Amino acid sequence: MFEGIYFANPNYLWLFLSLPLVILWHAFTHKKNQAHLKISTLDNFGKQQSLLAKLRPLLFVFRLLALSLIILAIARPQTVDVSTRTKTNKGIDIIMAIDVSSSMLAQDLKPDRLSALKRVASSFIDDRLSDRIGLVVYAGESYTKTPITSDKSIVKNALREIMYEGLIEDGTAIGMGLATAVNRLKDSRAKSKVIILLTDGVNNSGFIDPKIAIELAVEFGIKTYTIGLGSNGTARAPVAILPTGKFKYGMTKVEIDEALLKEIATTTGGIYFRATDNKKLEEIYAEINKLEKTEIEEFKYYNYEEKYRILVVLAVVLLLLEWLARNTLFKSFI
Repeated sequence: MFEGIYFANPNYLWLFLSLPLVILWHAFTHKKNQAHLKISTLDNFGKQQSLLAKLRPLLFVFRLLALSLIILAIARPQTVDVSTRTKTNKGIDIIMAIDVSSSMLAQDLKPDRLSALKRVASSFIDDRLSDRIGLVVYAGESYTKTPITSDKSIVKNALREIMYEGLIEDGTAIGMGLATAVNRLKDSRAKSKVIILLTDGVNNSGFIDPKIAIELAVEFGIKTYTIGLGSNGTARAPVAILPTGKFKYGMTKVEIDEALLKEIATTTGGIYFRATDNKKLEEIYAEINKLEKTEIEEFKYYNYEEKYRILVVLAVVLLLLEWLARNTLFKSFI
């Protein structure tokens, strides 16, 4: 009944503490307000009270209820309807450039590097509610998997489809991966443009020098976060393809061009991270998520509906009933 009702002036509810005093005052004074007749004996009078005499205390109850309703009305009960509207003041366009070379099937991350990345990247996409995201994949060459879009379902479906099947030339063309990502963002009108470039190897393919790609990113004001993926030392990774078409696995040395990744990040205003296991990879994406915050302005509209009027009406009705009863039915008792 009272769910969602608030009081604009709740301090006035302390007035309810005066009600016990009113009751005590009535208990001590109500007999003094009645006419008295002194006689020598009551033997000839019936001892049973009439119905009106029994109902007479209702006059005080009406007055007490009216006083309670007036106190509630002074406290101003009301309901509040809150509507919210959000406005994005600073949208961010993000391109995730993902290495899909055969070394991404290494099993130092579980179940392998590519699968671990896809799971963490999917959660990252879910967190970017107000941003546009696109995907670029690269190995020996690069291409755009998904242009920047605000439809997160499209990006996540495209992310799930990424796998190594030898569809593009094997290798690690970091320069081409970065250049393709820059090309997707260079015409963006977003106030903030970000690339998250992930690789687990050394630049050894492609016809675009990474330094040229860095200059392009700087020219178009694109910040780049770089992630080196892979454990320290060696990892179990594909070393050959069997006649059946499946990979033969063996222990290989983990080689990541950290100097290049640090240069890309530092020059473009980003940060370089190293992910050596699943947990570290999750922490890196969580950190990037914190660093790149979208500015959202929230507007709240409050619609107040006053409820005190009905209480005042009821109080007046009770006082009127008490006055009418006192001056009609109970007039002979007063």
